[in-house]
This record gives sequence, structure tokens and C-alpha cells, in this order.
Amino acid sequence: MAESMLDTYWQLPPVARTLTTVAATLSVAIQLKFLPAFYFIHHPSFLWQIPPQIWRPVTSFLVTGGGLGLLFDSYFLYHYLAQMEIGNPRFPRKADLVWYLIFVGGTILTINYFADLPFYTFLSALVLSMAYTVTQDQRGMKATFYFITIPAQLTPICMILINLLMPGGAMNILLQLEGFVAAHLYDFLSRIWPEFGGGPNLLATPPFLDRLMQSPIIERGFGTAIRNPGPGPAGSSSGASRGPLPDSWRTRGQGHRLG
Repeated sequence: MAESMLDTYWQLPPVARTLTTVAATLSVAIQLKFLPAFYFIHHPSFLWQIPPQIWRPVTSFLVTGGGLGLLFDSYFLYHYLAQMEIGNPRFPRKADLVWYLIFVGGTILTINYFADLPFYTFLSALVLSMAYTVTQDQRGMKATFYFITIPAQLTPICMILINLLMPGGAMNILLQLEGFVAAHLYDFLSRIWPEFGGGPNLLATPPFLDRLMQSPIIERGFGTAIRNPGPGPAGSSSGASRGPLPDSWRTRGQGHRLG
């Protein structure tokens, strides 16, 4: 049973699987007081310390609150990341998805800084931005939001408005609006402007990131394997294939009858 569950886990989309696992594990550890939340939140002042605490812009997107917030944020993080990672024509390569996360995350942090908003973790904003990006390609389709069927493109709006029913919801609306603006900016610069404005794609994935994300590891349903680099140059062989014997001992001679 445990082995079957582990096999199922490793078959999940790798980016969605990894980020959701890290976010859920880190958030649970913080809620249980195993780790101090202070070392994972972000404020620009931490980047100007000596040495700069450069991990904070990343970890601040991997921390959420407790209770139902932890459950729903983890679920929606995986749900929308998996949809972007598998079968989405806008993100055919993992490098495209990583570049999206970098741009949207950087935009959220920039908005938070210049608007001087009192937020130090941003997972809710990131989830909202991914919901916006996914559902913009689902216009004309239906989606289920808390057991209610709605037009798919209205899902981000409903995610924002549902906060009005929760304690402290007004502040969470401001946080999610950061993600909404960041996702719309990405959509405008990468799709709307090239398709309807006749301009270039201003957010094309940088070539260096594409090269960085390339790997000889092959994903399989039952594990991973390293891609075979192929045969070497003609006339050469490795020590593993030659063995300890010289070539003259490993070939057939003319042969002589004994006796």
C-alpha cells in the first residue's frame, strides 16, 4: 500500500509536486512551532543586510497560514500548477513555467514594496495569479467553485470575493489583488500585446533559463533514469567494455591442431 502511494506521488507533475510538498511541509512545521516563521518571511530590508538573506523572496511564497487556509492554499497551489505544467500550450517547457513564476513573483514583491503594504508572505497572491492565468484560457467553459458552477474566467473574482465572508478578509483581498495585477500584466505582455497589438512577446523565456532547465534525466512512471549519451567515436571503447585483457587476446587467431 505504501509503495503504491509512493509510486503515485512520483508520477505527479514534478514542479507542482515539489512546490506543493515544500509549501505544505514548511507551513505545517511553522504552525507546529518546529520552525520559526521569522526566517521565512520577506521584507526588502533583509536583502541589504550583511550577508544578504537572499532565500527570503523564495520562501515567502511557500508559507501560508494555519487551519483551512493551509489546506485550501496547498490544494489550489497544486491544482493550478499541475494545469499549467501539463498540456498547457502557453507553457510547453518547464523553463516557461519557471520563468512565469519568477516574473509573477517578482511583480508581486514589487507591488507590495511600492504600495507599502504590510504583507510578508505571498502564497495566496501567487495562487490567485495562477488561477487567473489558467482560467483566461478556459473562457466559455464551466468551473466548480465551492460546489457552485460558474464561468471558468470568473474563478479568480470569486476567490477574491469569498474573503468577505472570513475574518480579516479585507486585508487578504489586498494581497490577492497583487497577484491579480501581476498575472494580468504577464498576460498582457506575453499574449494580448503580441496577438492584438502587433508587438513582440516582451516576456519570452530567457535562453539561459532554458539551458539551465535542460537535464539528461528521464522521468518515468516507476522512477528516473539517466539518458545514455550515445556511443563514443568510432574505433574507441571504454575501459568498462574492453576489460583487463589486451585486444590481441580477445580476437580469434588462425588456430592450430594440438597433438
